[in-house]
Amino acid sequence: KVGWYNAILQPAFHLPYPDDTLAFVVLSTPSMFDKALKPFVNKERLKIIRDPVDQCVSHHLSRVKEKFPDQKVDVIFDYEILPSRKPKFLAQTAAHVAGAAYYYQRKDVKLDPWGKKKIYGVCIHPKYGGWFAIRGLLLFPDIQVLFLEQSAPVDCVSTEEKRIELLEQFNFHWQDGHYRDIIEVKERYSEEQKAYFATPPAERFRLLGLTQEAQ
Repeated sequence: KVGWYNAILQPAFHLPYPDDTLAFVVLSTPSMFDKALKPFVNKERLKIIRDPVDQCVSHHLSRVKEKFPDQKVDVIFDYEILPSRKPKFLAQTAAHVAGAAYYYQRKDVKLDPWGKKKIYGVCIHPKYGGWFAIRGLLLFPDIQVLFLEQSAPVDCVSTEEKRIELLEQFNFHWQDGHYRDIIEVKERYSEEQKAYFATPPAERFRLLGLTQEAQ
């Protein structure tokens, strides 16, 4: 419910819908790269002008909307921002309240070792660890779910030591990706996918076999 999300945020970040409005958080799993992105790039090769992943996600969520011709469906993507430069929605908070992934933050550590350092939180999925992404929000403004019960996300990094390790790794060594394996995972990114996301965005076209003209 939109109300679960709005209840824990400042008004500036509230979604402008009634509390009982139905919303879905959309995650991409490790297999997205092979099952969705590569086929999309091969098919839409000449139409890719921005970011292939963003366009792929947009394409698939447009297809979801088409499945509900009688419903109003609003889509907010993870990369969209407001004129104020704030994100249109806080993806990790949304994933947490939807029960999709646990958003570990500084407040989840009792004996905080970081002093005045800025420490960012990170979502961990019980199956994929940090090998996933939050891609968007699907909202159904005309569907009110008064009796929907909230499911808590799985607290899979349950010890103080592991939480400190997770936040340390994410904040100070995120490039090496070790934070993603803070728990035992069922699936992770392929080597090809790791290379893709480790490459600066402007150079990723080449990895997908896209020409300069396609850019």
